[in-house]
Amino acid sequence: SILDIPGFGAINAHASILPKFRGPSPIQNAILCGEKVTGITLILMNEKIDAGDILSQKEIAIDKDQTAPELSKELSRIASELLIETIPLLVEKKIVPQKQDHAMATFCQLIEKSDGKIFWTDEAETIYNKFRAFLPWPGTFTYFENDGSARRLKLNKINYIINNPEVRHHIGEAFGIGEKIGVQTTKGVVILEEVQLEGKSNVSINDFINGYPGFIGSILK
Repeated sequence: SILDIPGFGAINAHASILPKFRGPSPIQNAILCGEKVTGITLILMNEKIDAGDILSQKEIAIDKDQTAPELSKELSRIASELLIETIPLLVEKKIVPQKQDHAMATFCQLIEKSDGKIFWTDEAETIYNKFRAFLPWPGTFTYFENDGSARRLKLNKINYIINNPEVRHHIGEAFGIGEKIGVQTTKGVVILEEVQLEGKSNVSINDFINGYPGFIGSILK
């Protein structure tokens, strides 16, 4: 009944190309899935989640290093432009709303703090996509065992190498790779640049190694 109050309907700007990624976290899920393209969809709201008729859509490319906040900012700008273009056409009845193909719908769930946990059995690119998607919250983290206790280590800046090194290390092992510090994954190496141990400040990986030399050779969990 509330949705019936506006004479021209209630419009929602959703940050995906519907019917893909319906739900509360479309930006993060697009990055998590390694999507190359996303966009904005304007729909007439109905009683279901992101299932209304489509008024207009606009696609954009996702840069391989783009983080969720960066993509969100770009999509917000596009949404405002698309609304300005679309609303007059709707009022003038120059738009015929299009039904979504519900059989093609995919859904994303609410992100929780625990979702930021890194699994080193994943590929390096998958871990990097998780890092990009979960900035600034919940962030990505692992556990470093120091003095007999496992401490939470937040990964605040990382990169990755697609291929494994010539000398293969254990999954989750931290090791030197040239002048950098990497962590072995199933495929590829995650390069650590800035980390933050629980209760401590964010530091460069080199400063962290100076304080915790035993980190090299440790197995992150």
